[in-house]
Amino acid sequence: MGNTMCMTKKEIREAGKNGIGSRSRRMERSKRRSLLEEELLHRQALSMAIQQHQLSQRFDGSISRRVGSTSSRRRNDLTDQLANSKQLPEFLENIKTKKIVLIHGEGFGAWCWYKTIALLEETGLVPTALDLTGSGIDLTNTNNVTSLEAYSKPLIDYLENLSEDEKVILVGHSAGGACVSYALEHFPTKIAKAVFLCATMISDGQRPFDVFAEELGSAELFTQESKFLTYGNGKDKPATGIMFEKEQMHGLYFNQSPTKDVALAMVSMRPIPLGPMMDKLSLTPEKYGTSRRFYIQTLDDHALSPDVQEKLVRVNPPEGVFKIRGSDHSPFFSKPQSLHKILVEIAQIP
Repeated sequence: MGNTMCMTKKEIREAGKNGIGSRSRRMERSKRRSLLEEELLHRQALSMAIQQHQLSQRFDGSISRRVGSTSSRRRNDLTDQLANSKQLPEFLENIKTKKIVLIHGEGFGAWCWYKTIALLEETGLVPTALDLTGSGIDLTNTNNVTSLEAYSKPLIDYLENLSEDEKVILVGHSAGGACVSYALEHFPTKIAKAVFLCATMISDGQRPFDVFAEELGSAELFTQESKFLTYGNGKDKPATGIMFEKEQMHGLYFNQSPTKDVALAMVSMRPIPLGPMMDKLSLTPEKYGTSRRFYIQTLDDHALSPDVQEKLVRVNPPEGVFKIRGSDHSPFFSKPQSLHKILVEIAQIP
């Protein structure tokens, strides 16, 4: 009897161990399967975004908080509107300009907007991401891009080809904000609204580099001493570009971004043409001054600090200011849902 009881307890213990082991194996298999599925979804989304700009995935992000807008009108909750497909046509009717043109920042390309493109298309809007000259998959040698006009040419061509009655919403990230300002000065009637995303919203007579000067030092000192400069025409000629090392890029641009997006950026970033960064921009009250501008601040930004962004909107006040908490300098990676909701809200403003 004693032996029987002893064996029974042992069997129970063994059964317990086997049960725990089985659950552990199932959990491990489930975890591996989830990781594989996530990786597959990421690759599919990225491939479709780069090749077709037509995605159907939804990406998670945190809710943004809108502050500081000059408008005090209350708006319907976007989450409820987007969740209810029956309301979608009525929701779109409230948006007069559905075309949104996405302009990347220095070193980036159209590829960086793949999450934003997916979300905007799901909403029923019509996003277009452009590669500026010498960026993304544009084959121009960045060493030959010497002016803001040349850098902005793909955007200029796009706006010139719009029909007379067409308007778009421009979104410019980082130094791409200078290209948006350039477009506002030259094509004011074709731009319904301009959104500066942690961007160089420069004033008349300023250079894009001037905005970064508080972070990087004066232009003169930077061009003399920086180890990140590139010399495409030879060391005896003036510097032609800037290329940060991976460690610096990670700290400046991606301190809150997912690992996979950082990996994508590390193999996709290109040298930053120096000429456009040093080009002074002429902006007039009659053209640029009549534009509707909005600014989105990123509050965990190491490339363009919140203090510098606050100074930009104070010196050159836009119509509305929005803030994304917990976002680095690449909110399209670190806070895609927050960015999306703000863009849709801006599109809705009458």
